[in-house]
Amino acid sequence: MNSDETFIYLDHAATSWPKPPEVAEAVMKAMLHDAANPGRGSHAMAVRAGRILFDTRKQLAKLFKVRNPNDIAFAANTTAALNQAIKGLLKAGDHVIATAVEHNSVRRPLEFLKRELGVTVTYVEPDAEGEVSAAKVKEAMRANTALVTVTHSSNLLGSIIPVEEIGAITRSSGAKLLVDAAQSAGVLNIDVEAMRIDMLAFPGHKGLLGPQGTGGLYLHPDLELTPLLHGGTGSQSELPEQPTVRPDRYESGTPNTPGIAGLGAGVRFVLNETTEKIHTKEWELTSRLMEGLSSVRGLKLLGPKLGKPRTGIAAFVLDGVDASEIAFILDQHYSIAVRSGFHCTPLAHESAGTGNTGAVRASVGYSTTERDVDALIDAMKEIRQHY
Repeated sequence: MNSDETFIYLDHAATSWPKPPEVAEAVMKAMLHDAANPGRGSHAMAVRAGRILFDTRKQLAKLFKVRNPNDIAFAANTTAALNQAIKGLLKAGDHVIATAVEHNSVRRPLEFLKRELGVTVTYVEPDAEGEVSAAKVKEAMRANTALVTVTHSSNLLGSIIPVEEIGAITRSSGAKLLVDAAQSAGVLNIDVEAMRIDMLAFPGHKGLLGPQGTGGLYLHPDLELTPLLHGGTGSQSELPEQPTVRPDRYESGTPNTPGIAGLGAGVRFVLNETTEKIHTKEWELTSRLMEGLSSVRGLKLLGPKLGKPRTGIAAFVLDGVDASEIAFILDQHYSIAVRSGFHCTPLAHESAGTGNTGAVRASVGYSTTERDVDALIDAMKEIRQHY
């Protein structure tokens, strides 16, 4: 699928590339033939545009085992969905449990609500390999715990959080469970009913293989949030208040119809390939990468040890060499794209002992090959020889 055989892309945790050809085709088709505003008219093109949105909702509902597609609201990205979930639910005096491997798209809204509303937050620490136990979450529960928010998989460590076990705890206590599926949607099996997930925030542009600027929020049918945005929805326009009907209540303004068309194509690709097949391939590639990198002198891998479950992420540090310098060398001299720095998750870096240095993160995708992985291993061995 790579358009340039000399370029190796290992930054799938940030966004997937290349996309399946049918994704670009769906975007272009929508731009050329279905570019009207969905839900804002009864003419044929507006109806076709509306059908694109509903068809994509149905595909997402099938993937996440959602009974009613209208319980999925589109958003610009996972961050927007998480903000809607967190700020739309919490009130003054509420207690929240989060993990210390959360992305800033969770931590920053929580810290904002701490200042503005007096919400209290407990961050559950992971073990030495970045894994968070359900038992620690249960220990942190209080009488006023309104929300437990967990990332399904750490975007730094690749560790997988036991969502189903945590869901059993929240459902019995009355707290709501919010899952950040930024690194798991399209890669790990997600069943919102079996896992007792009340809210699921997901990106369109990562494991679902859709365009950037797409994502969404699943909301349990019994749960109501205060909308972050108020405005035109194309429904109940005569009323001064925001509609109560879903998904309109959470989708003010003109949607990204071409992007959502591409997302629908990406989700169909995932459904056809299956998350089991995708995860198996990515896990095997990551294991190959970790095994090769472990032979590099002075290189330390972060997260679960080789052979333990993880998503397609392998982050590492190299003694005596700055992480950003490694990423620069890999880009400029080897045409290998990785990401260095703090990955918008400073708490996870503190837990991993890289709070002052950052790390290099290589992340594979479904289009990654063994050749790509081996090229990074060889490059790191050469870099080690020069430092």
